[in-house]
Amino acid sequence: MPKFHFRLQTLQRLRVFARDELRSRLAEAQSAGEILDGQRSAIAAEQATLVDAMRQCLMKGSLNVSQMLETQRYQLGLEAQARLLSEQAQRLAEEIDNRRQAVVEADRDVRVLETLRDRRRVEHQRAQRLAEVKELDEIGAFRHRVHDR
Repeated sequence: MPKFHFRLQTLQRLRVFARDELRSRLAEAQSAGEILDGQRSAIAAEQATLVDAMRQCLMKGSLNVSQMLETQRYQLGLEAQARLLSEQAQRLAEEIDNRRQAVVEADRDVRVLETLRDRRRVEHQRAQRLAEVKELDEIGAFRHRVHDR
């Protein structure tokens, strides 16, 4: 009997390739999310440092109006950057969820074909065993007929 051959092997390879590509795109998006988180943390740390510096100046009693105005302008710029990064993080989180869902669906498609391949392999092995048993029965019957003569 011929060796087992899964007729949908090419389709399975294509689905595995597509799934792996989707996984790669998901990893890229997650990496971008980590970079955004790092930038947001850096801005938050810089804002905290700025607030502490302003507090220190006020505690010393030396009030430099131009320095305070410059500090406030800088803080407004940091807040704008923080808002922009938050919006980007929200859009990126949605994109990550979409990509994650696509990976789940692609993985399911691959598993369906793997399950089908396994079933076909079991059916092929069963048919192979039945053919071997039939052939052995025929050999035994032929020998019995030859021996009885």
